[in-house]
Amino acid sequence: MPKDAAVEEFSARLRALKARGGRSYEALGRRLNVSASTLHRYCSGATVPERFAVIDRMAGLCGADEDERRKLEELWTRADHSRRPRPQEPEREPQPEPEPEEPERERAPELAALGTLTTAPAPRRSRSRSWRAALVAGAGAAVVALALVLVLVRPGLPTGPEATAPPTSTTPPSTPAESAPPPFTWTADSQVWQDGCGHVYLVDRGLRGFGPPPPPGDAAVWAGANRAVHGGETLVRISLQGRSPSSAVVLQALHVRVVGRAQPLPWSAYRMDNGCGGAVTPRHFAVDLDRPRPLARPVDGYDASGAEGRTIPAVSFPYTVTSADPEELLVTARTAGCDCRWYLELAWSSEGRSGTVRIGDGEGKPFRTSGIKGRPVHEYDPVGRRWITGADSGQSG
Repeated sequence: MPKDAAVEEFSARLRALKARGGRSYEALGRRLNVSASTLHRYCSGATVPERFAVIDRMAGLCGADEDERRKLEELWTRADHSRRPRPQEPEREPQPEPEPEEPERERAPELAALGTLTTAPAPRRSRSRSWRAALVAGAGAAVVALALVLVLVRPGLPTGPEATAPPTSTTPPSTPAESAPPPFTWTADSQVWQDGCGHVYLVDRGLRGFGPPPPPGDAAVWAGANRAVHGGETLVRISLQGRSPSSAVVLQALHVRVVGRAQPLPWSAYRMDNGCGGAVTPRHFAVDLDRPRPLARPVDGYDASGAEGRTIPAVSFPYTVTSADPEELLVTARTAGCDCRWYLELAWSSEGRSGTVRIGDGEGKPFRTSGIKGRPVHEYDPVGRRWITGADSGQSG
């Protein structure tokens, strides 16, 4: 298939999928975590994505079935191969012509004199030679010795035993790979509300003088000011992006590490509720903190942006990210029987390197979730502008 034909067939299929989904480039790009201009380049054929993962998510959002997604992956493979430059054979470097042997240069007068001094046998001196001749010969030997010192000892070079020692490098040692930063960036937001609807916080105070619940965007400030703890569950959204468009980072696994367990807090529970909105959870993981060894288990996501909404099938590790193909994970951790402090640990590998990053609640602190089972939950009445005490929560987390 000609190069342009493969790319055009792939981009035409993308345009058909986008038209079927009925979303604009901006709306679809927000759900795929790519810019509208990048998505437009994919659909116009100006660019072929380096990874199929973002196209597979686009196909899912636009309602493609499994057969359509397999066909789309085949088209992407052909388009990707057609855009990759063919390797060129390295040019043979011309062999250098042998240089003519240089004639032996005349030795420096000083070395010539040295050679004469060390190799030629000294003639026998006649006893009748005068003392003046002996004095001249001794002066000549002193001159030769001095010339030898001037030739062999150059200014600026060390002399003595230290002259034979290897030179000390002034270049600082290279930074070990273990201390280098990971090849991707990440952010974690622990103030996410379930489906954008609401959340439960535990606060160590009564109803008197307690203001209305905050909007979701101000939840972090509100929770910090009231020293609130997540009640029953904590939702953490992790956004990841590679540092390079060409070097892929493979996210191998997500582990849960509980570093503290105590009895659930005896504080008042307050339920936030500001109405539900559209939500997309394409990469969703559930964690049961009450298990002895909690695991991050992949579960189905949900796209509530349409009229009826639809389920997004669960996908497990590994994932791949680059700077042009980011990823977003949503972790829901629940507990009924403890005041748990915990971290997430993300294992990764890239170009021969590997490592683990610890993800916590900012400034190295662990996430904190406390059970609310059996406690009354206070809900806000927007008409009466006051908090009212609801029924026993009965929640298991």
